Amino acid sequence: VVTLNVIKRSGENLLNATDKIYESIDDYKATQFPQGLTVQVTGDTSELTRVQLHDLINTVVIGFILVVFVLMFFMGFRNAFFVGLAVPLSCLIAFLLMPGLGLTMNVMVLFSLLLALGIIVDDAIVVIENTHRIFHQNHDLTVAQAAKYAAGEVFFPVLAGTLTTLAPFFPLLFWPGIIGKFMKNLPITLIITLGASLFVAFIINPVFAASFMSKDDKEKSSLKSYIPWFILFGVAAIISYILKFFGVGNFCILFIILMLLYHFVFDAATRAWQERVWPKFVDLYRRSLRIFIKGYGPLIVPIVAFVLLGISGLILKLSKPVVELFPSGEPNFAYVYCKLPMGTDANVTDSITQSIEKRVYKVIGQNNPDVTSVITNVGLGAGDPQNPDKVATPYKSKVTVAFKRYADRKNPHTSELLTKIRNEFKTGVSGAQISVEKEANGPPVGKPITIEISGDDFKVLEALQTKITQNIDKANIKGIDELKSDLQLAKPEIMVELDNEKLQREGLSKAQVAVELRTALFGKEASKYKDVDEDIPIQLRVDKKFRQNVEQLMNLNISFMDFATGSFRQLPISSIAKLRYANSYSVINRKNQKRVVTLSSDVTEGAAKNEVVAKVQEAINGITIPEGYEVKMAGEQEQEQETGAFLGVAFALAFALMFMIMVTQFNSGVKPLIIATTVLFSLIGVFLGNVIFHMKFSLVMTGVGFFALSGIVIRNGILLIEFIDELRQRGFEVNEAVVEGGATRMTPVILTALSAILGLIPLAIGLNIDFEQMFSHFNPHLYLGGDNVAFWGPLAWTMIFGLLGATFLTLLVVPSMYMLGYNTREWVLNKFSKKKPDNAQS
Repeated sequence: VVTLNVIKRSGENLLNATDKIYESIDDYKATQFPQGLTVQVTGDTSELTRVQLHDLINTVVIGFILVVFVLMFFMGFRNAFFVGLAVPLSCLIAFLLMPGLGLTMNVMVLFSLLLALGIIVDDAIVVIENTHRIFHQNHDLTVAQAAKYAAGEVFFPVLAGTLTTLAPFFPLLFWPGIIGKFMKNLPITLIITLGASLFVAFIINPVFAASFMSKDDKEKSSLKSYIPWFILFGVAAIISYILKFFGVGNFCILFIILMLLYHFVFDAATRAWQERVWPKFVDLYRRSLRIFIKGYGPLIVPIVAFVLLGISGLILKLSKPVVELFPSGEPNFAYVYCKLPMGTDANVTDSITQSIEKRVYKVIGQNNPDVTSVITNVGLGAGDPQNPDKVATPYKSKVTVAFKRYADRKNPHTSELLTKIRNEFKTGVSGAQISVEKEANGPPVGKPITIEISGDDFKVLEALQTKITQNIDKANIKGIDELKSDLQLAKPEIMVELDNEKLQREGLSKAQVAVELRTALFGKEASKYKDVDEDIPIQLRVDKKFRQNVEQLMNLNISFMDFATGSFRQLPISSIAKLRYANSYSVINRKNQKRVVTLSSDVTEGAAKNEVVAKVQEAINGITIPEGYEVKMAGEQEQEQETGAFLGVAFALAFALMFMIMVTQFNSGVKPLIIATTVLFSLIGVFLGNVIFHMKFSLVMTGVGFFALSGIVIRNGILLIEFIDELRQRGFEVNEAVVEGGATRMTPVILTALSAILGLIPLAIGLNIDFEQMFSHFNPHLYLGGDNVAFWGPLAWTMIFGLLGATFLTLLVVPSMYMLGYNTREWVLNKFSKKKPDNAQS
């Protein structure tokens, strides 16, 4: 086998480059390759990008359908469709702006758009729902006037809400380190997209509402009104079938069926929901709110919420969740690395690797349907793909098992095969270091267990390494895969020791001997052969049979001019030097100008990384460290600490930004504090959700999910309090203002949370439907899970769990705390002021 690796140039389009490569292969197969030559592509990384792009488009479509379907029950299909249009319009505006900021369509940008799917409709929901409410409550208003009043009424709260949603992402723009470079496109994309959604909500959606909204929505339309649409889609279907565009034709037929289904089923169902069912929920909430804001209710409700927060946090701590930097999914590749002593001949390495290959096949089977290829590299390309070797390494080899993409596997859990391969090689191979690993997810941050020993003297470093290894072995820590050191002492060297006295006597220099040996071994350019197109260097060196024999090299004659006698002389190297065999360090690593030895290991499948690392740290603490030397946990552990510290500071800055925006909006310090508490209460849902479903905590993805969640929660709080203030300005008593404000804003608050949840569900569970194949071949390729859900799932579930808890608590806690603040202010004024307070806003 001859393996050819093709590397994409930075900044170029991966999919276009791959397509051209496949075209070239097909062209060569047809015209130039001889019969019997087999060409197989074994490592197409563009496949993952295609899958991610495909999943993104399908997930956007699924999310759009779910959002529009649910909103249809609250505001009718037409208005729900206007809201749904905010998604493609906001994305279109973002696409127009991204190239100017140097953003390419990479994986992080794609999934940032997917994350924004459920958020960018929030502004449109508030504007359209308010227009729908005002238009149907005021019969003397035209739809244009209703749209104008509705947009004006909610402009400042929606603007403040959008700014508070954006605020958490601004500090993320300054995320340092390699993780910051990896994640930086996420906040940029979200800021652009959410900013575009504000433009769509206040400029484009009111125009749609003024053009298409009508009071006739409350009356069932006749079937005759659908006839033009039936004709249009029917003709389009016939033309598509004639032109053999079966997918388009099937879609047109489906649209006709959906229109009939809406007319006969959903139209009546949405009216019943809007006119009979939902008003009962609103009335129930109104009555409940009157009870909660009476007596000690405004004090009891927040106390209960704080108690729930404490209990949920305690439950989470007792459950000991697994904490990881980046989530890891099912492996797409399994690597078996073999490392023999330096100096081992490539043929010996190859023979040992063949036995390793047989053991791999023993585990996976000869014709495993989930495996696309098994590739073996010896000498070249045998290192870690994340940190490839710069030179040939004949003492190294690598066996790569490539699995099919997630959707095509019969058994999607390839981690089971990886564990079996690891167990197979626990016995090892005599004289070789064997390690079994999977591909790395996210940016290169090092292994979960990484111990750095730094200092100046390698002998001390080696002794410390031995002590640490012995202590960890004594501790018998379960979960450590295999602790390896990067300190290699077995690099063989042949030392040619020159006799200085003899060199001086003969009139020779060390440089002359060194040049002679280098020329014999590696050669030197003697001349050039001039061709038409290029000059080919002519290398002069000793014949292979002589340069591979040490004794022959030492008998090599050095020719030189003896200036003492004026004669030309020759002298064998053995007469002025002697040989010494030794070992030396193969690599010397430095960090902060100090020599560093690194011990590292993966964590076995199913083991809790944080628990294993804590036990390793405990074993290290019992070692006495000499002065001038340092032992610390690095790699993923160090990145976790740095990331946790940054996210803590970033959230504090984000909270300060959001608080400033709310103070500006309300001209008050109490109301922002009331709204800010709902962010804390959203943690109740996050904590309990992770405990109930036994989910892992990804420091990066869960942290970013909480940032996005906090903005949505604060937006809903602003909507609620702003309208309560509005009603008090209109002359409502504070109790009635709280009740009516909560009841009026209940619908948009629930809808904004619901739309975000529905937009994230396809990403959270990995719901994938191939719409193209569904319409063209009636095969939707429906499946759950995949690589994307493994990586982005923690972020999506954090937002879903948080919104489920925070929305319910926002509707109860915010009005209660509003009344608590008002009652407290009234009590203080009555106690310390002779002037009785009026109904001014608190």
